[in-house]
This record gives sequence, structure tokens and C-alpha cells, in this order.
Amino acid sequence: MLTLTLLAGLVPGAVQAEGAEYNIMASKPGGTHWPFAEDIARVGKKCGLDLNLVESGGSLENFFGVRNRANTQFGIVAADVLNYMNSYQSQNADVRAAVQGMRIMLPLYDAEVQVVARSGINSLADLAGLRVGVGPQDSAANLTGQLVFDILGVKGVELVKGSNDEMIDQLRDGKIDALLRVAGAPVEALADGRLDERFHMVPITESVLKASYKPTTLQAGLYKFQPTAIETIAVKTVIMTYEYGAKKNAYSQKACKAVSDFTKLIVDNIDELRRTGHPKWKDIDLTEIPQGWTIGDCVRRGLEPTYEVQCTAPKAADSANQDYLDLLRTHMKQ
Repeated sequence: MLTLTLLAGLVPGAVQAEGAEYNIMASKPGGTHWPFAEDIARVGKKCGLDLNLVESGGSLENFFGVRNRANTQFGIVAADVLNYMNSYQSQNADVRAAVQGMRIMLPLYDAEVQVVARSGINSLADLAGLRVGVGPQDSAANLTGQLVFDILGVKGVELVKGSNDEMIDQLRDGKIDALLRVAGAPVEALADGRLDERFHMVPITESVLKASYKPTTLQAGLYKFQPTAIETIAVKTVIMTYEYGAKKNAYSQKACKAVSDFTKLIVDNIDELRRTGHPKWKDIDLTEIPQGWTIGDCVRRGLEPTYEVQCTAPKAADSANQDYLDLLRTHMKQ
């Protein structure tokens, strides 16, 4: 049975503010969070709105970062985190406190559950008593792995933590029997050539999982070690924010405006993002809101027909040093 200690041990305290006014938390490069955050920041930059990207260990850290970290209005989160909290908030004070005030900004892409294993492992049931790498402690794979094996009743699986690169190295060296990633396919780190024909993608076909997750298929040849199409399941990914509109202090008003601005910019530029951004933008359905969660007031404000974003000219790369350069040129002429 999945225990509440998973969440209780991961509730972080407040973190010191970064210098940037607006921040989005996304898990480290190699997955799908990071390029999505880069795409969103690029849309903001064209309007003169700077959005700082903050590297994290995964969805749990991103969720709590929005809640606890100063100047952090956005976090990219796998919906398994939301489902878990919805299930247990009536039973646990830590969960209720974590959920309070948190809101969906926009639903994003489906992140496929991808299990890569050595030969001889052909189903999730075959992983009973074996070692499965799930990446960082706060990753979606860690939580999804616990939920999936709990639902299936697969006993004795040891979930091994570490960086995603370490998981690949450990699988190659035989220190773990499989690795589990929850990310938009193809995952760059799985496609970089380190995993060869000694490994294969494990199909996920169990009907009990399809009742809780979205069935999907990984197309043939997505990875070198996966020549045929494979059935699996997917987890919705969302941008989380906070209900700043309920508070009247200066910071909340400014943060609410940022949420409204970026909501409008993303929605208004969705066609451009689908053309020029990460391929997963093409699959986004902005109506797929995770059950039991509410879209924030500041988000809705940004979609009002009369709402306008006050864009400014993007700052020049050397604007911070321009006064110095002007003074230096004047001095050199003397």
C-alpha cells in the first residue's frame, strides 16, 4: 500500500528568492519539462517579459516551489502528483496544507510512462523483487512508479533514486534491472545512443492501469532499441500556479498579472508554439483539465476578451552595461 510518508518527507520549507521577478520551475534538461519552459520563456521575451528558468529534481519539487518559493509563479507538474494529493487530502493535514491555494494554469502534453529493461523482463509483473531506477527523489517517475506497482500488487520492487543519467549508466552496468521515465516521448536521454539492442521497451497493457491512466502507443522506431510499436500509458502534464487573485498585497497583484499575461501569451501564440516549439505542443488539448482541480482566477482574467498584455521592447543583451560603455567611450575621447 502506498504510504503517506512519500509526501510528508518531501514537503520542503520556503526557499530564498531568486533575483528574477518571475520564475518557472522545470525538471532538469534531458526530459520534456525544460524545453517547454524554454518555449514559454521565449514567448514572454518577445513581449519584453523576462521569465527565469529554475532547474529542479521533478514534479514534486515544482509543485512545492510554486507554493513555497518566493517569486516563483509557475511550475510544470505531472498530474500523478495532483491525483495523489486529491486522494489523500481528506486524510492528511500535510496534504490539505499543500493543496490549499494551488491552481491549474494550463493543461499541457501527455507524458508517456516508459520502462526500459534488460532482456528477460517482458512485463511490469516481471519486475517483482528487482531494482528499477526512477531518477531523482522528487521526480514524477518516483511517484508514478510507486502508484503503478501498488495498483498492480507487484511486490518487492526496489525503486532506485539518482540522476536520470545515473539511471542509464546503472542499467548499462547491470546495477539496476530497468529504468522508468515519465516524460514526453521521445526522451532525449533515452535516444542519445547509450542504450542499444541489449535493452527493450516494456509494454504496459494491464487493463487495471488503463482505468486510471490514458492508454497510448509509442510508435515504432522511436528509439534504437524499440523497433516495433509498444502499448503504454500516459500521465497529463500541467502548469501549476497559485491563487494570487485572492490576496490584495502588492506582490500578489503583480504575480497575478504575470499569470494573466503568460496565460494570454501562450494561448494566443499556441499555433506558433506548435510550429516552432517542442513537438509535444502539437498534441496539447487545453480543455483537458485534471479532475478535482480548478483553473485559477488570474488565468481566467488573462482570457477575458478585453484583457491586454502591455508588451515592451525586449531588453538589449548588454542593456545593464550600457551606461558603463557610454561613460567609457566619453572618457576615452578625453
